[in-house]
Amino acid sequence: MRVENQSSVSKFLLLGLSRQPQQQHLLFVLFLSMYLATVLGNLLIILAISTDSHLHTPMYFFLSNLSFVDVCFSSTSVPKVLTSHILRSQTISFSGCLTQLYFLIVFANMDSFLLAVMAYDRFVAVCHPLHYTTKMTPQLCALLVAGSWIIANLNALLHTLLMARLSFCADNMIPYFFCDVTSLLRLSCSDTHLNEIMILTEGALILIIPFVCILVSYICITSAVLRVPTTKGRWKAFSTCGSHLAVVLLFYGTIIVLYFNPSSSHSAETDTASTVMYTVVTPMLNPFIYSLRNKDMKEALRKMIAMKIFSVQY
Repeated sequence: MRVENQSSVSKFLLLGLSRQPQQQHLLFVLFLSMYLATVLGNLLIILAISTDSHLHTPMYFFLSNLSFVDVCFSSTSVPKVLTSHILRSQTISFSGCLTQLYFLIVFANMDSFLLAVMAYDRFVAVCHPLHYTTKMTPQLCALLVAGSWIIANLNALLHTLLMARLSFCADNMIPYFFCDVTSLLRLSCSDTHLNEIMILTEGALILIIPFVCILVSYICITSAVLRVPTTKGRWKAFSTCGSHLAVVLLFYGTIIVLYFNPSSSHSAETDTASTVMYTVVTPMLNPFIYSLRNKDMKEALRKMIAMKIFSVQY
């Protein structure tokens, strides 16, 4: 297979969100605010987990990894939007587009894998609480995260190399504010049959398998919770999964709207809203969902902020 770029198009035009000057200024402030909230919120979660010994458990180990991935995921596309506004240039080079595509796939896959791993962790905690410490060992947790990184990078490398072999001859306008696989395939003037086969087979499995794992885990969790004799006990058992379930619904809901709806139901407004939710809003909301619904996390954040204030004063 030849992987050299035979493209006559050296740059792509990212159409972004709006071409109206008044709206662009507002969107710049909005994106900057959301990006700063994403970075600050997720870094606070990582710091809280790393400094509080009570949070050195598998669940919070996975959560700290998810927060790190969310920062990276948002950083792959949002800084480009901000710099494009400042420099008044919406172009991105072919190599830059492929690089962005690679990291977007890596971090999107990692989000999916980590949500599946966290669902398994909640399944063991709720359905097999007496065996939790023996099953969810530090070695297994590290292996699950390391395996997720390896698979995510191999998957991203495969699709990026397949994209690099295509030719782009005329149209270079991408309707989103980042380089997307489906958008690039539509612009290609060469045979994309192999790319489409890999997306529908290997790519679909990479997305469907974690989703099925999450679904099966929560079916088992729900079944176990319903067997708890008291209402208070049921609520306590299920409340430990509420934050994770909210993030799962938010993440997969936007993916389904963006990629699995019939093309006839798509519109520019719907696609734009979905891409913003998928790449910007979801990473920003994750720390708020976990911190607001989790007493241990709120207590750890409170302690960390109090210690910081005390150290500054004295």
